[in-house]
Formats: sequence, C-alpha cells, structure tokens
Amino acid sequence: MSLHRSKRDGFTLVEIMVVVAIIGLLAAIAVPNFVKHRATARAKICINNLRILDAAKDQYAIDNGKDVGDLPSAANLDPYVKGNTAMMICPLDDQKTFTTSYSINNIGVAAVCLKDPVLHKP
Repeated sequence: MSLHRSKRDGFTLVEIMVVVAIIGLLAAIAVPNFVKHRATARAKICINNLRILDAAKDQYAIDNGKDVGDLPSAANLDPYVKGNTAMMICPLDDQKTFTTSYSINNIGVAAVCLKDPVLHKP
C-alpha cells in the first residue's frame, strides 16, 4: 500500500504572506492596548502606594499622639508599611528611590507622587 504524494508539498508564497499579514494585523491591534494597560497598571501601583502612605501616617499619628500639621519621616512610617518605605517607589521613577518618588507631607495632608502628581492621585 503506497501513499500517493501530490506534487505540491509545503506552502506557497501567497499562503505564507497571508499568514504573516494576519499576524501583523493582530500585533498592530494588540500592541497599543498593551501599552495603554501597562500605563494604567503603573498608575494603580503608585496610587496604592499613596493610600498605604496615608494610612501609615494616620496610624503613626494615633499611636504617637501627633497632631495635624506634624511631619513624620520615612523612618517613622517604616513600622506601618511592613518595615520598609524604601521599597515603595513610583514605577515612573528612574532613580528608584522613595525620596524621589513621594512627598510624605504633614499629617492631615495627602501624600503626593512627585513623578506624576496629576494622574497619580487617589
């Protein structure tokens, strides 16, 4: 029993070009969405860090009898953010440091992102 093979083995150039065109079209649709969602995710990370900082300031003020207007340091807030404010950085910060990412501000005033204060606010 022998199999009859056709003279046309493999794919034609037109078939390959159609497949490449479809892949290119799908990539053209997917890449802008990926970039948009990445920017949204970065903003959400920063906003969450700001909420954690504000909660840490409030807890610090309650535990230490501080009043509105007192300025806590990052070291004061360390116990309230699982021990390390230095790990909290804005994803847009090229220097990757807490002090260049956020301004803690006084108790009663919301913390601020220094990299994008307009879009990165709770």
